[in-house]
Amino acid sequence: MTTTYLNTRELQGKRRKYVPKGVSNGNLNIAQKATSATIIDIDQREWIDFAGAIGTLNVGHSHPKVTASIKEQIDRFLHPGFNIMMYEGYIALAEKLCHITPGNFEKQAIFFNSGAEAVENAIKISRRYTGRHAVVSFVRGYHGRTNLTMGMTSKVKPYKFGFGPFAPEIYQAPFPYMYHKPNEITDEAYIEQKIEEFKDFFIATVAPETVACIVMEPVQGEGGFIIPPKEFVQAVSEFCKEHGIVFVADEIQTGFGRTGKLFAIEHFNVTPDLITVSKSLAAGLPLSGVVGKAEILNVADPGELGGTYAGSPVACAAALAVIDVIEEEKLVEKAEILGQKLEAKLVELAAKHDYIGDIRRLGAMVACEIVEDHITKHPNKNKTAEIAKYANENGLLLLTAGLKSNVIRFLAPLVITDEELLKGLAILEKAFQ
Repeated sequence: MTTTYLNTRELQGKRRKYVPKGVSNGNLNIAQKATSATIIDIDQREWIDFAGAIGTLNVGHSHPKVTASIKEQIDRFLHPGFNIMMYEGYIALAEKLCHITPGNFEKQAIFFNSGAEAVENAIKISRRYTGRHAVVSFVRGYHGRTNLTMGMTSKVKPYKFGFGPFAPEIYQAPFPYMYHKPNEITDEAYIEQKIEEFKDFFIATVAPETVACIVMEPVQGEGGFIIPPKEFVQAVSEFCKEHGIVFVADEIQTGFGRTGKLFAIEHFNVTPDLITVSKSLAAGLPLSGVVGKAEILNVADPGELGGTYAGSPVACAAALAVIDVIEEEKLVEKAEILGQKLEAKLVELAAKHDYIGDIRRLGAMVACEIVEDHITKHPNKNKTAEIAKYANENGLLLLTAGLKSNVIRFLAPLVITDEELLKGLAILEKAFQ
């Protein structure tokens, strides 16, 4: 592909003129070519990617097996529309996901375009199955930018402010945050307290008999990579079973090897009724899905679910190749190794910089919290922004997160080479200085 424009500055000007400012840009350069964990811009500058298109590129940029699969599909056909004429890729991917997702029960899978669309459809399906209306998500959760999923999302700015009113019957339950537990109580007491608060929520806020589903990120993504205790997740799962509530695991950011398991919920020894997937499912092509119990998914009648572009054959081809790459290149195992390396570097940096607070990870889903001091743990939003700004101006794509915007998060492709990782960590070290 060749560009009509000559330089970065001209394209930046046209972006300001023709693209709304509501679309954010952490980096203002223009990508030209990308492979593995490296992007080259039109000025031939190199960028190490620790963002992975917000967790979309577990198999990296332009993986040859994925691009070959896409090209082969493009030569056959682009889009007959699955509800008009079926095609093999959709069915093959549904079968594959039913086999690799947790749960020893009959499963089905349905495809959509975006993560938010998958969450909305998981809710539609849960409501249809249970005959109930209420939906419960969690404080600090993030589930998308559509009207329904904005209502489920915690962070008001920039996601919700000025965009209401939101869909009714959406409630946010308490969620544990181990780094910010009171010092005077033990971990065990804090976890038990949060479990009791969760149960009390269904006395004070919404009756469980009216709840269709509880939607939980096994690790909160935009919320700051908050990892819940296993006991809490198990308590939520048991509560759902006790009250006939559909338990939905939102694996949009955590799925496909990111956490050192194929799906993050596997770390907690529970089996959700439904799982939403997207992001790294198709290596950058728009595709999402809901996978889970056939008795739940199969309750809707023909025509009640779907969409014009849902389950694009090109995206399905990419996804089938992605799943092969994850298995063949042992990316689940590589995620744990990558996570260990990132954690070790952050521990090293924390010894030099007092503003690095909590360092947490599950596999290669790694984050560090930036604070003013270790006693108060007050968020240091300005320092966080400085670190990200330096990185994004000096060759490293880096993301922030957290309800208070004071978390640096790492979503580097799992295929990142040692050379790319070392380059990225060298820039990161300068950013922290």
